[in-house]
Amino acid sequence: MGELTEIIKLDATESTNLYLKDLLSTLELKDYTTVVAKKQQKGRGQLGTVWESEGGKNLTFTVLKKLDNFKVQEQFKLNLCVSLAVQEALSALSIPNVKVKWPNDILSGSHKICGILIENMLKGQFIKSAVIGIGLNVNQTKFDNLEKASSLTNVTGLQFDLDEVLGRILSSLKYHLNNIQEKTFEEVLPEYEKLLFRKDKASTFKNEEDHLFMGIIRGISEEGKLLVELEDEKMKEFSLKEVSLQY
Repeated sequence: MGELTEIIKLDATESTNLYLKDLLSTLELKDYTTVVAKKQQKGRGQLGTVWESEGGKNLTFTVLKKLDNFKVQEQFKLNLCVSLAVQEALSALSIPNVKVKWPNDILSGSHKICGILIENMLKGQFIKSAVIGIGLNVNQTKFDNLEKASSLTNVTGLQFDLDEVLGRILSSLKYHLNNIQEKTFEEVLPEYEKLLFRKDKASTFKNEEDHLFMGIIRGISEEGKLLVELEDEKMKEFSLKEVSLQY
């Protein structure tokens, strides 16, 4: 298993990503140092959305991955490997039909059970470390006003040990991230695309102007953009801010 991961457990914090970034600015931390909070007061999702979580029932944690000469333009490879690691750990826990909703939500069927927020610390053209925030709904059963949210308990009918689930995800993250700099995009992408939610199915999207349009997800570009085939068989690339999948 290699050396043990340093795990810092907190009762509460505003955000595990912020906490780890603050630590990183003052201390020399080991690779895979992990901050876990029972309650997160200001958990954040993509584009400033709020991640809501009931204290003590879920996992909100952040993992440090140190990097060396990892080019900024390859940053989406981190998303790919983290998504694959979480999917692998959850599938090993018999969570059914685990999918990745681009760019980094993890679903069981069509219900969101996990969100990922990766923040990169840069040095010139290189990422020197990545702060990987993961929010996973584990034993929470009620989600007010979030009809698409679910949890490991809701999709299986079982209760889970939070430390065991965390341990599985950390092992899987190490496996997928340890040699990330040697992995090519072409090696990792097919595995990710196999898990892509609504791939090759006609879907409805909303653009920045709130207009709806139809298209078919065909894959992901090396920059992490969504490749969508439009009605006239033209392919178009969309970045995170340009489009949202309606489902």
